[in-house]
Amino acid sequence: MSTTTESQSEHRTFFGHPWGLANLAGVEMWERFSFYGMQAILIYYLYYSVTAGGLGLPEGTATSIVGAYGGLVYLSAILGSWVADRLFGAEHTLTGAAVLIMCGHLSLAIFPGLGGVGVGLICIALGSGTLKATTSSVLGDMYAPDDERRDGGFSIYYMGVNLGALFGPLLTGLIWGWQGFHWGFGLAAIGMAIGLTQYLLMRRSTIGDAGHEVTNPLDRAGRMRYGLIALGVVLLVAVLSLVGVITAARLSTIVVGITFAAAVALFAIMLTSKNIDTIERHRVQSFIPMFIASAIFWSLFQQQFSVIAIYAEQRLDLNLFGWPMPPSWVQSINPIFIIIFAGVFASMWTKLGPRQPSTPIKFAIGTVVMGIAFLLFLPYANGGPNSTPLLWIVFILFLFTIAELCLSPVGQSLSTKLAPKAFHTQMIALFFLSIAVGTAGAGSLAAFYNPEDEVPYFAFLGSASIVVGVALFACRKPISRLMEGIR
Repeated sequence: MSTTTESQSEHRTFFGHPWGLANLAGVEMWERFSFYGMQAILIYYLYYSVTAGGLGLPEGTATSIVGAYGGLVYLSAILGSWVADRLFGAEHTLTGAAVLIMCGHLSLAIFPGLGGVGVGLICIALGSGTLKATTSSVLGDMYAPDDERRDGGFSIYYMGVNLGALFGPLLTGLIWGWQGFHWGFGLAAIGMAIGLTQYLLMRRSTIGDAGHEVTNPLDRAGRMRYGLIALGVVLLVAVLSLVGVITAARLSTIVVGITFAAAVALFAIMLTSKNIDTIERHRVQSFIPMFIASAIFWSLFQQQFSVIAIYAEQRLDLNLFGWPMPPSWVQSINPIFIIIFAGVFASMWTKLGPRQPSTPIKFAIGTVVMGIAFLLFLPYANGGPNSTPLLWIVFILFLFTIAELCLSPVGQSLSTKLAPKAFHTQMIALFFLSIAVGTAGAGSLAAFYNPEDEVPYFAFLGSASIVVGVALFACRKPISRLMEGIR
């Protein structure tokens, strides 16, 4: 940690934390405003008829695109983290990612049809994944490894992020109903522009030297080699798309396979590297069961944007005090609870200090609660239109929130604590890869959802998540030993 950052941490605080937390939470807030605002109306844009302003795709294809796009967001975290660790450093990579995201939203807003969707989603996915990994890395640099404020700081950061996730769907949903889809996408672009401007204005005074180090720099020959590999991958994807191997309906399954293979490869690279010592190797090993639990958790949680989004439009009673609420507003329920409870959890972890549950226990609680939430769909399973009360889905999404707060900010914090020095940002990318596997998996699982017989779907996924949580709790002691003193 740099002297500049230490000075900021000691003399300038934001609720007891470095002021850089406020700036990073701010840029992520606006990025989440644009990200969730766009995603709230994306699936409807894909499967609504052309006469209703959409593209008229089959629902199964639409959920596959949404799942693949979400997975690509987190898959790109590994690319962004690699660029940060080997080329530019986390902070400079963060800045470039913010610009790329804004360009993606502009593409969705300006260019009609699948062309605008393709360019826009690729730019947003690459930029958002990179931004998520690098903001976590820069924020982690502002705390010492044994600083007990870390989990609390990440929870505050998470609360700021969810302010954007709350207002994005609300405002883009209103604009969609008023002026159409492209105006909603345009509002998302404006939000990202505001976030980029705020970050650049506060950059020098709040970030200092955090995230500027290139931890594992690449030589000139390496840059040429990897540049040629990147070109080859682009050409391969183009050819496979032209011959029909890569199709929209297969996208989510393809992304699941790619992200899982990438995770296995990155674990193997770290565990066999000569640049990490025995303690660091044990800590990487301890992250394997956490990765699996996280992937399963996110495969349920991210169905908010596929199965639950369709469920909200077709099955939920959206009558809000006599006014028909836009279905996209359902995606703001979880952020409302995050805003209310993130501070509570941050305060709770901070006050408990060394007495707080270990990270494996927090992960176990998160996966069990997520499973219970899915089982709560069963009382209203197989109903007709308007059959599920709005308050029931609010309660289910409340449990989503409790589960999320036990796992997501804790997982980000854990990845920074367990990270080997030579793979600092790439370790954070591993956590995001678990989200990538889960998010793309959510798109693939949506193909098995049958509105005519929902019981097997919700019962199996809910039960599976509970089993994983119980198994993780049972293995908490050996996992904690591998963490070598990290809780």
